[in-house]
Amino acid sequence: METDEELIKGTKFKSLKGKISSATLKSIKQMGFKYMTDIQSVVLPKALDGADIVATAKTGSGKTLAFLIPVLEVVLQCSQTQERQGTYCIIVSPTRELAMQSYTVLQDLRRYHETITSSLIIGGESRKKQSAELSQGVHIVVATPGRLFDHMRTKEFDYSLVKCLVLDEADKIFQYGFEEDLKQIINRLPKDRQTMLFSATHSETTEALIKSAMKDDVETINTDEDNLKATVDGLKQGYVICQTEYRIWWLHKLLKKTKNQKVMVFFSSCKSAEYHHEFFATHCNFSVLCIHGKMSQADRTTTISNFYNAEKMALFCTDLAARGLDIPAVDWIVQFDPPSDTNEYIHRVGRTARGLGAAGNAVLLLRPEEKEFITHLQDAKIYLDKYETWDNYYNLQPKLEAALANENFRRLAVEAFEGYIRALEVKKYKHIFNLLTIDIDVVAKSFGLKEKPDIDVRVGFSKKHRPRKRMAAMLAAKSTVTSKCVKI
Repeated sequence: METDEELIKGTKFKSLKGKISSATLKSIKQMGFKYMTDIQSVVLPKALDGADIVATAKTGSGKTLAFLIPVLEVVLQCSQTQERQGTYCIIVSPTRELAMQSYTVLQDLRRYHETITSSLIIGGESRKKQSAELSQGVHIVVATPGRLFDHMRTKEFDYSLVKCLVLDEADKIFQYGFEEDLKQIINRLPKDRQTMLFSATHSETTEALIKSAMKDDVETINTDEDNLKATVDGLKQGYVICQTEYRIWWLHKLLKKTKNQKVMVFFSSCKSAEYHHEFFATHCNFSVLCIHGKMSQADRTTTISNFYNAEKMALFCTDLAARGLDIPAVDWIVQFDPPSDTNEYIHRVGRTARGLGAAGNAVLLLRPEEKEFITHLQDAKIYLDKYETWDNYYNLQPKLEAALANENFRRLAVEAFEGYIRALEVKKYKHIFNLLTIDIDVVAKSFGLKEKPDIDVRVGFSKKHRPRKRMAAMLAAKSTVTSKCVKI
């Protein structure tokens, strides 16, 4: 008879005995996993029977093992029954970091499958080396869409034996501009295959993907369907309202209070992440790292490794760079800049409280005029407590002025300011993140600048936004500095 604890924790992996190989079970035990998460217990029986799967589950729910275990079993079966050896499974991830992490978990899982081979195919690495590996007919390929499609157009890569395709974080593969590459990949692969699609959210793009890539009798699984919340139970989350000009002061205080913990801080642009990292690392002597999409792959890999192994550290990041990162024991997710929409919020906070029984904290920083965003989160079943702001802050102005005396840092501050303004334009809720009503001078002050830089905020936007930008520029030109004494 099961104990109350076992009923709460769920199904044990050993219940799969007879359905998966003993070598896979041995690896799972070695990795420290005893109980399945919700998504694993529902997906694995169906996936192991060869069904096409569309699974929607909260970020951090354990979906990586939910597709890697069936992938291994497919390869094992094919390698024993097929006359010709080659690539049997392909796993597609939207970012290099997510692909690398899935590949790392795969190595642990195939530890006792000595004959099964695998290769990581991502941008930023040697094409020649990858091509040589693919030409050998590696059993499992973990890849990003762009680099995978590049190799599919060469004679070295034979993908005619593929029996299983996995699309991980499918909602983001399209969002990051890989739609055409993915269509070509799907069209080129054998039709007689199993396809598994995993996502944290469901959208029209994933619907289109399902129709083009999967069989008609697809198994649709949503472990969030009956939940009253869209985020995991171990997550304690709240929001803070802070006056725009004091945002960096607020972050300084939070970093001091969490200096003995592991923290991820999200920014809306690469330059903003870089600027804040430079200020806090160089001028405040804080232990902080930075990762964003414009860094080289080698630098990004080094940063992830350093943060992964650190017991206490802050990582300043952008959404693209941090997408899918599975870092152990992250204590705090700090959204210094609000996400573009509710789905992005879910993905951000999914970096903490990952796995069965895990706990974590998340805080969202909002300007007073952005408070309505909380209503949209509630509509998406995301409920945040309101956290009170602190009564006093350390005055950072002298440090900021000293830093800005350096011309290179001042240029970085201007670029960060511009990146912040540009990011507002692409947010979904224009009436909340309103470029027409924002006080440009106060935003400049939040970057330590005494006055708004002489820049064209219209730079980099499509023609359809130019009338809106023209109006914003006119308002900015008319704005004057207003000083208020506020308690936050």
